[in-house]
Amino acid sequence: MLLAAALGLAGYLWYAADSWRADSDAWQGQARAQGASVAELQAQLAATTQELGSAREQLASATDRITALANEKAQLGDANAASQQYLDYQKRVSDAAGVVAQALGRCTDGQSQLITYLRTPEQYDAADLQRFADQVDVLCRQATEANAQLQRELAQ
Repeated sequence: MLLAAALGLAGYLWYAADSWRADSDAWQGQARAQGASVAELQAQLAATTQELGSAREQLASATDRITALANEKAQLGDANAASQQYLDYQKRVSDAAGVVAQALGRCTDGQSQLITYLRTPEQYDAADLQRFADQVDVLCRQATEANAQLQRELAQ
């Protein structure tokens, strides 16, 4: 009877150990998958931070260029034709600068928000994060295009 009880206990312990081993393997696989996801999100965060810095530099450059051009153009002669050309040019530059400033503002705001989300990616759905990152990329491309248009206008 003691032998039967010992064999029963040994069988139960064998089954429990196998069950624990299987659970441990499953948890380790899930931990590896989460680690890979965190590494990918950290890489996205680094890229987004770099894009944000670039957008801020573009905004500062555009602002400096606009100010310099406004100062240059302010010193033009007082001839009527030159004044009218100046006003037309200033309006185009101001309109383009406004578009650039708004676009870069939306880009930097979106990137700042994305950085905030990427600091705690486990709180958000990965698909939602990717969708938001794609939207921010679109905003930043629009800002870059608006800046290129402004640069073309300034070159004239």
